[in-house]
Amino acid sequence: MLVLSRKKDQTIMLGDNIEITIIEIQGDQVRIGINAPKNVPIYRKELFIEIQEENKKAASIGIVKFDNIIKNK
Repeated sequence: MLVLSRKKDQTIMLGDNIEITIIEIQGDQVRIGINAPKNVPIYRKELFIEIQEENKKAASIGIVKFDNIIKNK
């Protein structure tokens, strides 16, 4: 993992077109602003993990239903 130190209003660039700016620092919480192309999905990690788990559940439900269809014939 790359670790960088930044102060308020300083920016980090990811590639040519993703810009992350430190907006505010209060205690142990940091507010950041992200400028990225609209086709780049941006999620908080906890939400990203939840989405992945839901996608796995949805994919497995489809397999079970297909298996039930075959068994019922």
